Amino acid sequence: MAGNSQRRGATRKAGSKKTATAGTGGKNRRALEGRGPTPKAEDRPYHVAAKRRAQAERAGGRPERAGVVRDSAARPATGRPSSGRPGSGPRAAGGRGPKASTGGPEIVTGRNSVVEALRAGVPCTGVWVAHRIEADERVREILKVVTDRGLPLLEVTKPELDRLTDGMVHQGVAIQVPAYAYVGLDEILDAAARAGERPLVVALDGVTDPRNLGAVLRSAAAFGAHGVVVPERRAAGVTASAWKVSAGAAARVPVARVTNLVRALIELRDAGCTVVGLDGGGTVAVGELDVATDPVVLVVGSEGKGLGRLVRETCDVVAAIPIRDVESLNAGVAAGISLYEVARLRDAGR
Repeated sequence: MAGNSQRRGATRKAGSKKTATAGTGGKNRRALEGRGPTPKAEDRPYHVAAKRRAQAERAGGRPERAGVVRDSAARPATGRPSSGRPGSGPRAAGGRGPKASTGGPEIVTGRNSVVEALRAGVPCTGVWVAHRIEADERVREILKVVTDRGLPLLEVTKPELDRLTDGMVHQGVAIQVPAYAYVGLDEILDAAARAGERPLVVALDGVTDPRNLGAVLRSAAAFGAHGVVVPERRAAGVTASAWKVSAGAAARVPVARVTNLVRALIELRDAGCTVVGLDGGGTVAVGELDVATDPVVLVVGSEGKGLGRLVRETCDVVAAIPIRDVESLNAGVAAGISLYEVARLRDAGR
């Protein structure tokens, strides 16, 4: 009741009042102790660099530096987790512009591209099919090959497939393939020799758009070219975008990736090929090439800069495509027209 000073806790005991205490000042057990210098990222157990180094050591490799990813499979390009999908961490080129190849797995999308890749026996580590896909002959063939080869198949929703392919037009199907296997120049020439045909090779100088490379591969397959040559630096490689545009031709036309394009052209010339450069200021029209019936290397430059100076000087002949009202053609169109003209001249010369 009110005013009852005898109840428990009603009055404070002497000496129990809480007052400000002096700082520890290093005088008791609560004194602050320094922890020493901050450990390196690789030495912190929960840091991504430490986990990456531990993984590399388990694999018997050399630990990687912090912040460096050497394999695209270690981090999906889309930035989203890939658990639950066949083959984790593929890289898909999408609508945000072409991406440089990192040597990791690629995602091939589109019914024609997937069918051609499976027909060519390209190694496949995962297949995605959209839920309730509208099946046609290509889809049925894809499913049959997947069943016969025992490939991992996952049915996903369209939004999930959109995220997986990073916005590419997939037509309801996508597969994951390992990094493209490039060939050597001698393998392209050997393929022509085995077929009993005069070599027809396309070399690209400064073509950085993989979609142009895909278009060149498609034209090369259509007009009987035996291979395509691209430089390692400042040039497009066979990525998912190139696979898509080639409509599967990347599985049939070998691509050689060389360190120095000029040196590669000299090697092809020494092997008996005539090097023909395509340029608007050429001295002869492509449709009138006298050397078309000989072993030929067609060199296509970029749309903006054209052929490089050293590459142009290495060419035996510089030919032009007669055009009107436009300044230039892109590499894919120029290569297609030139290959058609060479194939036509070869057929007429038989």
